[in-house]
Amino acid sequence: MTTEKPLVRLIQERLEGNLQELPVFHTVAVKLQQLLSSRSFEIDDVIELISEDQSLSGRVLKVANSSYYAGLNKIATIKDAIIRLGAQEIANMAMLASQFEFYNSPNETLNRLMQGLWGHALACAVGAKWLTRKAGYPGMASEAFMGGLMHDIGSLALLKVLDDIQKSKESSVLFSDQLISEIIEAMHEEVGFNLMKAWNFPDFYCDIAKNHHAAEFDQSNILLVSVRLSNLACKKLGRSLYPADPNISIFSAPEAHFLGLKEIALAELEIIIEDADGISMT
Repeated sequence: MTTEKPLVRLIQERLEGNLQELPVFHTVAVKLQQLLSSRSFEIDDVIELISEDQSLSGRVLKVANSSYYAGLNKIATIKDAIIRLGAQEIANMAMLASQFEFYNSPNETLNRLMQGLWGHALACAVGAKWLTRKAGYPGMASEAFMGGLMHDIGSLALLKVLDDIQKSKESSVLFSDQLISEIIEAMHEEVGFNLMKAWNFPDFYCDIAKNHHAAEFDQSNILLVSVRLSNLACKKLGRSLYPADPNISIFSAPEAHFLGLKEIALAELEIIIEDADGISMT
């Protein structure tokens, strides 16, 4: 008689392997982030890398012409996009455009949660980008966007692992919202950190993945503080996996104090997050 393995053990087994095999990143999009983090690149290097995947190139141009980014004139080529918006912004667009396709599952429960997680990631990214600019750190805005987009990558990885377990029929456990929530809350930060490390993301992104809920954190880390505050605002407004919690006081959060933001600015943040739907992925 065979004994079914506990669900937690099945999850751990999948996380003990090569984390780069988890379907959560597009290789070209990650290479772009790594290229730009080296600070020694030419525009032609970025164009050549994006051009490795014509489908991705097309999606990047679609994002560049969405209402969130669009200028007066339509952007027709990747080179035009880089000249107008900058290489880091284009690398972010590549990650944004490629990430969208990973947030789906044939399992109804998991798919609903992945779609909710995508909405949360996007809203957190838009909010974090706005916060760095509002707080007087415009040079960090692109990195803040990416940090917000990727902060919960551990949650996506866990949902993908559960999806794989469900397809393999190795567990008879019912994947309820409560069970999945408990798994994510207990494991997603460590999983996200290990995943970002495995893919050689810059350390500041790894730090965001690891410490966006931590009780103790580096208060001088503007990127981390911005993502944490944006994440809190998303939770208050229900732009997350959980229902809205209007009792959350963003103004009382230490992150708001560290960024030097007043109540009126935080009210603006809520509006920005509520309206974070102007980036077309389809």
